[in-house]
Amino acid sequence: MHFSIIPIQEKHIEAFWYAVDSVARERKFLAFLEGPPIESTKEFVLEHIKNNWPQVVAMCGEQLVGWCDISPLDRPVFAHVGCLGIGVTAPYRGQGIGEALLSTVLQMAKLKGLTRIELTVREHNQTAISLYEKYGFVKEGVHKNAVRIDGEYEHHIFMALLFE
Repeated sequence: MHFSIIPIQEKHIEAFWYAVDSVARERKFLAFLEGPPIESTKEFVLEHIKNNWPQVVAMCGEQLVGWCDISPLDRPVFAHVGCLGIGVTAPYRGQGIGEALLSTVLQMAKLKGLTRIELTVREHNQTAISLYEKYGFVKEGVHKNAVRIDGEYEHHIFMALLFE
């Protein structure tokens, strides 16, 4: 399967929202259960574009099938830190898209001068944890019972990557 990784553009906002919503509704991976309102998604994307913050999408032809972004933290003392978000829609998993997204956005983060990238991942998501570890992320802690869905609790693993 052929796919391309490209910087997000304004024309991708609606497709990006649909991809996020699709993954969120699986209730297995993200910290929300449906896509955020389209207006806040639009603001998020436009802010990334305006500030040249790392955000890329995976395209299979004209279809947006994944994303990865790094958002800076909002205080001056954390200006060197970014928070990573990533997702691939269900039919396209296991084909190297997540790795290509992650590799690309980490290079962009280095060019922006970020030296620490943080993320949280659900404890059961061993595929993602293995990918993050492959790229140098280390587990820094566990947020016990951080997620509760349908009455069931799940831990979040806090991970970080430090660029030398």
